[in-house]
Amino acid sequence: MDIPIYTVDAFTKVPFEGNPAAICLVDPEHDLSEAQMQKVAAEMNLSETVFLRNKEKNGSFSKGNSFHIRWFTPTNEVNLCGHATLATAAVLYNELRNPSSSVKFDSLSGELVVSKDGNGFVMNFPLNETIVQDKAEYHKLLELIVSVDCVETVEYSPPTKKLLVRLTDKMTRKQLESLTPDISSMMAAEVTGKVKGVIVTLKGSTENGAVSSDGETYDFISRYFAPWNGIPEDPVTGSAHTVLAYYWGKVLSKKTLFARQCSRRGGDVRMRVLEGDRVDLIGQAVTVLKGSFIL
Repeated sequence: MDIPIYTVDAFTKVPFEGNPAAICLVDPEHDLSEAQMQKVAAEMNLSETVFLRNKEKNGSFSKGNSFHIRWFTPTNEVNLCGHATLATAAVLYNELRNPSSSVKFDSLSGELVVSKDGNGFVMNFPLNETIVQDKAEYHKLLELIVSVDCVETVEYSPPTKKLLVRLTDKMTRKQLESLTPDISSMMAAEVTGKVKGVIVTLKGSTENGAVSSDGETYDFISRYFAPWNGIPEDPVTGSAHTVLAYYWGKVLSKKTLFARQCSRRGGDVRMRVLEGDRVDLIGQAVTVLKGSFIL
């Protein structure tokens, strides 16, 4: 069978920046097994590959507004992926000209709603709480990423299994971007399964270089490492920003936030913290490839 497939760069308006994701449109009459989906994701070798299905048997990708979504890394399935969800909405709206005011995705993280916002998209996601941790518990892991003397605090998000590492305010954007974690040793240092990803983040300021190309100061900047999911470093991570929005919203006492993920490709994310433990993630996306995957 031929499966329509797109590659979309998310959280950017410029091709070959942001975070790429593959989106596969699966016909309900030609369902794929989990083993097949995992093989496709491994073949694409992107941080995420999406498998999208209509909820209705005779539903249309170009007209429907309710879908099932699953996300696979090259090595395993994950419960939530922001950039790939953004990329999926871009395919529905920009490529297939879906006229719906919003689209809903049933997922392992519950129902997710995405709507258009000017030239970008708004994703309504769960806001994921963090809990303060004892730095000593993670000393071995931290030393593989950055000197512990440069760490202000460590917090943990149980729903996402993400460890948030805030650097001291004396650090700069350049220093954050220069970090070279020992990825293979990170995996060996954490084998309990508690941690599936590490967010390293820094408060933004004009003094430390956290300024956008348009001259706007970021509230915070970050990088994200998830070798336990087959992703040494993710370019731009929506799920990480559901954690970062909680943490920095609390620290800065702000409901609206603007951030940069400082990977080599990089990308910008805007956030609105909402009542009821939800957060809007806002970003743009651009399609760079379309074709068919043959199984």
